[in-house]
Amino acid sequence: MSSNVVQLRDVPTLRDEVSPKEWQARVDLAAAYRLADLYNWADSIYNHISIRVPGEPDFFLIKAHELLYEEVTASNLVKVDSRNDDVDESLHVNRPGFTLHGGLMRARPDINAAYHTHIPETIIVANQPDGVLPLSQSGMQFWNNVGYHDYQGITENLDEREAIAAAFGDNHTLLMRNHGAVTVGKSMRDAFMRMRELEVACKMQLRQQAAGDKFVMPSKEVLDHYAEQRKAHDTGRGTADWPAFLRRLDRIDPSYAQ
Repeated sequence: MSSNVVQLRDVPTLRDEVSPKEWQARVDLAAAYRLADLYNWADSIYNHISIRVPGEPDFFLIKAHELLYEEVTASNLVKVDSRNDDVDESLHVNRPGFTLHGGLMRARPDINAAYHTHIPETIIVANQPDGVLPLSQSGMQFWNNVGYHDYQGITENLDEREAIAAAFGDNHTLLMRNHGAVTVGKSMRDAFMRMRELEVACKMQLRQQAAGDKFVMPSKEVLDHYAEQRKAHDTGRGTADWPAFLRRLDRIDPSYAQ
């Protein structure tokens, strides 16, 4: 193993060196990376998840590029200034990660967390003209809440940030055609749960389409009603799921919170 990776991974805890709010953000982000590994969303060292630093809105946290998702901890996350476009290897943040997440943090002050994956089923649905369909309760969460961005190559051109932000709009999900998906939220819980539901929605949609039969779509009235119900759910009893995911990680490997 290279000494570079060891130095990036095995760092002393920062728990007593940052504010309690930043530490919690670090724990939540490290958990998000471990959950991505658990759900088989990690693409080796690639893809990225980020969270805004509490009290420092221009800064966000992201993993060191060289590390596997299973190696991420609260202390070895990298703190990045979204205003500094001079991204080089010394920061250990890959340029596509900075382009996408830095651009989103600058364009969307209403969000604090962003989750990007290459889940195969999301790419397939992203390539369909109608995108995500409300064929299940999971799919209904994306009713009128998905933007679509056409492929422009590896996301390393800083000029692409404006197009990504425009395609995203004020939605909570972006499907990048031929590429992958991005979900965002005010909390890491929101961004993670939306990615989890998006995967389920896309898998169910592709199974429904593969059945080759006609299918029933909910009415607009029902979809609008469900959207209002979901708002209440996600700010109420639904928030109990994130601590449950953290307890699962604690049983598997609690080192993410170090």
